[in-house]
Amino acid sequence: MRRFSDRNPLHTLSELNVTPLLDLAFVLLIIFMITTPLLENSMDLVVPTSSTAKTEVNPAQVQTVAIDRNDVLKLNEQVVTETDLESRLTQLRREQPGVAVVVRPHKDLPVQSFVRVMDLLHRAGITKVGVMTHSEQDGNQGTPAVQP
Repeated sequence: MRRFSDRNPLHTLSELNVTPLLDLAFVLLIIFMITTPLLENSMDLVVPTSSTAKTEVNPAQVQTVAIDRNDVLKLNEQVVTETDLESRLTQLRREQPGVAVVVRPHKDLPVQSFVRVMDLLHRAGITKVGVMTHSEQDGNQGTPAVQP
C-alpha cells in the first residue's frame, strides 16, 4: 500500500472541475431571466413642473368631444365633422384662452381614431385635455372619471 508521503508532489491536474462554473452560469441566467421583463415594460416618466401653472379649470369652459364606435364626432352632443370640429375649437380657443376639452371615446373605438382627434385638438391649440373613462367595476354605468 502506498502511503500519502510517497505521492509525487508534482502531479498534473488532468481534469478541469466545471461544476462551480456551471453553478455560476445558471445563477446568472436566472438573474437575467428575472430582470429582463422588468426592463422591457418599465418607463421613465418625468413629470414637468411649473411654478406659474394654474391647476384650476372653470367648469363653464369645459367642452366635451364624444366619439362613438362608428367614428361619429359630437361636440357638446351636436354631431360635427372633423373640419367643423377643428374650426369650432379654434374659434373657442380664440374667445376663451383657458378652454378645456374632455374627450369621451367609446370603448370599442380604434386607437387611430382617438389619436386623430387628439391631433385635431393639438392643431386647434387646445392644451387642457382630459379623457373621460368609466371604472371597470361599474361597466357603462356610474359616474365617469376624467383622466388628465
